[in-house]
Amino acid sequence: MSRARLFLSGIRAEGRHGARPGEKDMPQPFVVDLDIEVDVAGDAIDATADYREVTDAVREIVEGGSFDLIESMAEAIAVRVGAFPHVGRVTAVVHKPNAATRLGIDGVAAGATVLEE
Repeated sequence: MSRARLFLSGIRAEGRHGARPGEKDMPQPFVVDLDIEVDVAGDAIDATADYREVTDAVREIVEGGSFDLIESMAEAIAVRVGAFPHVGRVTAVVHKPNAATRLGIDGVAAGATVLEE
């Protein structure tokens, strides 16, 4: 068995998240990047984390949940992905591209890391 890193970038989904009044009224775009350490037990899809299932789980959280803080969303994603078989460590970074246009910046992001127990 070996350990490898799997990078999933640009997982796009829309959700109703935010702490400011009105932010949860309409879906907003979110982009999630993952850095996952996986144990690889062979050259087969079931010998590692299936990135299709991981991507679906991320979208379920973004589209189905409701968080005030993207920090909390990043943690929820990291915990969920960390529960997949073969995953040893995961860092989830959640980007909220439209969050800070009034500040003249491209967006806001927050990350969370979960380690295997």
